[in-house]
Amino acid sequence: MSTENRIEATAKNIEGKIQEAIGELSGNPSDKAEGKAKQAEAQVIHTTENIKDELKKSLD
Repeated sequence: MSTENRIEATAKNIEGKIQEAIGELSGNPSDKAEGKAKQAEAQVIHTTENIKDELKKSLD
């Protein structure tokens, strides 16, 4: 599940970067903000997965 979560987070991060860039180019602050929010959500998922990995390593 960890790999799937990381792939989804990476996809969400890319989607967020694209949406932020579109918002920047079009001058739409809503798109820009949504893009940044998606990137932040992706970062939370990556951090959560890193913590899970570290906990698994410490238990082994």
